[in-house]
Amino acid sequence: MSTHAQRERLLLADLLESAGPAAPTLCEGWTTRDLAAHVVVRERRSDAAVGQLVPQLAARLERIRQEFAQKPYEELIQLIRTGPPRLSPFALKQIDEAANTVEFYVHAEDVRRAQPDWSPREVDPVFADALWSRLERSARLLGRKAPVGLVLRRPDGRTAVAHKGLPVVTVTGEPGELTLFAFGRTEAAQVEAEGDKDAVAKLHEPKQLGF
Repeated sequence: MSTHAQRERLLLADLLESAGPAAPTLCEGWTTRDLAAHVVVRERRSDAAVGQLVPQLAARLERIRQEFAQKPYEELIQLIRTGPPRLSPFALKQIDEAANTVEFYVHAEDVRRAQPDWSPREVDPVFADALWSRLERSARLLGRKAPVGLVLRRPDGRTAVAHKGLPVVTVTGEPGELTLFAFGRTEAAQVEAEGDKDAVAKLHEPKQLGF
């Protein structure tokens, strides 16, 4: 039986292939080619991917990502589809599921929602719960830069506190939409924000949420 990460991987590859190499994405300044190169480097060049966490190595990561972006687009798509090399930590199903389920979901929506004719995706309840479980665990990290108090709420009333503070903004939506919101895709996420008008506006400013 395939895992959530495996299914999202194939969906992301399909969306990238359908969009072509020059399509826009929700990742500021990145085309689909840039995004595909990012995914491949993250899985296949761990020596470079550490630049996502270490600012001093960010320039090296970007240089290597740009080198990968020069590869044939079809090759990048195939590398995503086939997954990481056998000796990569990501080749372990448990690590792949833990590290890539949300990563691939968000990037798939980065491709889908940047296109003019995009339509909402129906997320099945099991996958929705999987996204929510991960969001509960990472909410404080994702919301650490929020300029106001932030509570994420599912339509059934379950909540996760992303940031303590005043005033408080409560953002309600399905788990997939809340995940996109928490990862900084605030304009593309289909959510409802309740709270002080100025506080809500601050949350929608760039770089207030996510990594």
